[in-house]
Amino acid sequence: MKKLIYLLLLVTAFNTACKKSSSDGGTLPTTPTPSTDLPAGAKDGVAFINGGTSAIVTLYAPGKTSVSLIGEFNDWSSSASVMKKTSDGNTWWIQVDNLNPNTEYAYQFLVDGTLKVADPYCEKVLDPVNDQFITSVTYPNLKAYPTGKTTGIVSVMQANQPVYSWKNAGFVRPDKNNLVIYELLIRDFTTDHSYASTLTKLDYLVSLGINAIELMPVNEFEGNLSWGYNPSFYFAPDKYYGTKTALQNFIDECHGKGIAVIMDMVLNHSFGQSPMVQLYFDGSKPTSASPWFNVDPKHPFNVGYDFNHESAATKYFAKNVMKFWMQQYKIDGFRFDLSKGFTQKTSSDDSQFRLYDAGRIAIWKEYNSFIKSVDPNNFYVILEHFAEESEEKVLADEGMMMWNNLNYNMNEATMGWLGNSDFSWGFYAKHGFTKSENLVTYGESHDEERLNYKNISFGNISGTYAIKGNLPTSLKREELAAAFLFSIPGPKMVWQFGEVGYDISIDFNDRTGQKPIKWDYYTDPNRKALYDAYAKFIKLKRNNTIFNSTNSTYNLSGGVKYIKLVEGANTVVVVGNFDVVNQTANIDFGSSGTWVDAVGSAINLSSNTYAGVLAPGEYHIFSKTALK
Repeated sequence: MKKLIYLLLLVTAFNTACKKSSSDGGTLPTTPTPSTDLPAGAKDGVAFINGGTSAIVTLYAPGKTSVSLIGEFNDWSSSASVMKKTSDGNTWWIQVDNLNPNTEYAYQFLVDGTLKVADPYCEKVLDPVNDQFITSVTYPNLKAYPTGKTTGIVSVMQANQPVYSWKNAGFVRPDKNNLVIYELLIRDFTTDHSYASTLTKLDYLVSLGINAIELMPVNEFEGNLSWGYNPSFYFAPDKYYGTKTALQNFIDECHGKGIAVIMDMVLNHSFGQSPMVQLYFDGSKPTSASPWFNVDPKHPFNVGYDFNHESAATKYFAKNVMKFWMQQYKIDGFRFDLSKGFTQKTSSDDSQFRLYDAGRIAIWKEYNSFIKSVDPNNFYVILEHFAEESEEKVLADEGMMMWNNLNYNMNEATMGWLGNSDFSWGFYAKHGFTKSENLVTYGESHDEERLNYKNISFGNISGTYAIKGNLPTSLKREELAAAFLFSIPGPKMVWQFGEVGYDISIDFNDRTGQKPIKWDYYTDPNRKALYDAYAKFIKLKRNNTIFNSTNSTYNLSGGVKYIKLVEGANTVVVVGNFDVVNQTANIDFGSSGTWVDAVGSAINLSSNTYAGVLAPGEYHIFSKTALK
């Protein structure tokens, strides 16, 4: 009997020694980590409890053998904070206690004993290479990287973060049809490349008349000097542009000026600094175990690593990203980069890639419905799609808006080369759409060559009329094109400094490299005249509903181009000569009598036909009733 009791005591002691250590210290377990369901209050990433003195930290990492939380709260010890695994085997979690709610803590996950990754859901990261180039003016009191303690990108958590107090809660988003978007890259807009310095230029944009700003990507991307299409962290604003509260203040101040803020969202792909990429990576590409990424990209335009948007894990993550920016930053819309890439059909070239794809349509319908469920108040969903027209029509009928690129044909017209100068693709009916509000048309974007660079470099010449090498004439050609662009019904977009004829090539300092910031343009009388013309056209568009008329006729194929819009008793006719020699117009205005010119003197027609002789670059905006 004594021998039996002794054996039982030995077994009990052995079992006790092999139990998992507590989360506040101890040694690594010698038995498999027990499965434990998430405690109340847990969420993706970090959830603070107990007044910020404790945090529940989670990581979604199916198939991993062990995960430890390492950081400043345990002196980066992998044995001190071994994480528990949920019963489904997908999520790891731990509660960390004895935190100071006012302290920023750097942390990482140690996965399977070798891989250190940051938190995909964190709102701030520290970069050992790039943070040194961020000034204290742009980001005051930036936490130092924990040099010597760890390697790679680290996350930061803090319970009592600075909280921004929103002021402009009553902002009403502009109607889609009246939207005039200003696409803006903070890096190349002001020399201080920050939200705060961009705010100092807000009155310039208000005077221009735009009512929306589209920020090129501002969530954390690799490096500092980027367009932002190489994203790595989706919940953290990039520190090179400023703090979280500085971004919130920028959006709030824009709202106070009547300007919506649209965020360029990159969810087609991610890059190698992403912990989601690193968790399932063979050294050259994602593995088949990845819950989020395709092993190989499905389409020819891919960069980075291709998300699989038919995966439930990817959909869950993407929706969380969208909801976060909508709620935490009061963003008014998303412009989704390379939305055509949300496909699981494999294609080798664009002729296949752009074909009608029912699976891609289903994905976008689901995301659009989700966005509406979060914010039904005229939230803008803009797709850089460029797929087959029948597919774009289905998405437009769901209320989504399509980017519409007129760059090539409009630039041919501004250069005076008329063979391919028809830009009637700007009209929504050409796409089969039922509403003009679903087509965001532009002559320039960050992806296209500058119109005026090509005007000056390659413009046509006839006698004494020269576009090539002639700045005043090339700018007047820009003005001519703008008069037509803003007269086409539907939302419009301006790429930064297009309103002053920016003429430095997209390929200067490499395609995505930094470009000269030319605020001195505004003091040049010829460039200021173009800005004033833009402002006039934008205000005409916004203040007169006829520019959204569904009754339109046009001829945009020849040297003399025109657009005719009819609304009730009023008619507007925009006419211009894109040739480099005099041309006689021959246009049916629909009625005789007096016609007011919004950019010149009134005329009196004795018949319905206008037959004016137009000099090269000359244009008019005629109307029966004076425009506001």
